[in-house]
Amino acid sequence: MALSRSHRREDVNFWPGFVDALSTMLIGIVFLLSVFVLGQFFLSQEISGKDTVLDRLNRQLSELTDLLALERAAGKDAKDSLALLQSTLTTEQAERSRIQGMLDSVNGSAPAQLAESQKALEAEKQLSARAQATVELVNQQILAMRRQLAALEEAIGAAEAKDKEAQTRIAELGSRLNVALAQRVQELARYRSDFFGRLRQVLGTRPDIRVVGDRFVFQSEVFFDAGQAVLKPEGRVELDKLGAIIADLGREMPPDLPWILRVDGHTDNRPIRSAQFPSNWNLSTARAVAVVEYLITKGIPADRIAATGFGEFQPLDVANNDEAWRRNRRIEFKITER
Repeated sequence: MALSRSHRREDVNFWPGFVDALSTMLIGIVFLLSVFVLGQFFLSQEISGKDTVLDRLNRQLSELTDLLALERAAGKDAKDSLALLQSTLTTEQAERSRIQGMLDSVNGSAPAQLAESQKALEAEKQLSARAQATVELVNQQILAMRRQLAALEEAIGAAEAKDKEAQTRIAELGSRLNVALAQRVQELARYRSDFFGRLRQVLGTRPDIRVVGDRFVFQSEVFFDAGQAVLKPEGRVELDKLGAIIADLGREMPPDLPWILRVDGHTDNRPIRSAQFPSNWNLSTARAVAVVEYLITKGIPADRIAATGFGEFQPLDVANNDEAWRRNRRIEFKITER
């Protein structure tokens, strides 16, 4: 009997450690709930974007899924703990029954043994009561975790619904934007074609003026002397014709159509190192600026025209002879989008 009592005291020392483990598990659950609340706050702050919002929603959805998996794992651990407690309670009840039977069998024994057995029975009753209270607490915790899991699943469902809605809206906006851009491109192409037609009628067929792709190309000699960026009188005449056509066309275009006339200056590949123009970049840019400034005086809005210098780096002819150099020295006009 002495060995049996010693064994029962070692069983009693098991519970404080188990209660500590449960406390640790509760602290972990509170931490996970705090993480979830923070995740919900940041989710509500970041849901208003488009592509960025979708990325954040996907990341938060992944975090919520991980949290749900953790909560489910914690719930399984709690269920395992409950099963262990119930098994322990059953063992204790069996032990109490055994002790009660021993008491019944030793009714004629010495009073000292009877008192000791009754004391052991009271201790077992107290232990059983504590176990019952622990089981009830664990049941309440499992119920609370189930409610939290349901709330998490509902939040994940709401996030997925918002994600689908945002993707649908972005797809609709993208489709509408593509249609609008296509309409604008078609409209700009129509006015560009009109611009080319009018220029051909006014300028006629001249060897120093030609069409290359979507650009009108003037040889630099039409406007400038060699190595200079000052417009010649005969170049101003040609620009007067060009400016009148562009001004008329600009009045016909819708105000919200984002068109712009780009004036590109090009030189040949022979280097220039004058005091005024240290490089071909400077010369090509200065010529483009001179044409732009003159066209502005002829009524072209300053916000509808731009000057660009390419130097010798966009040749039409890569040969090194007089004909190739002449072709590469040019001023190009192109109606394009801003």
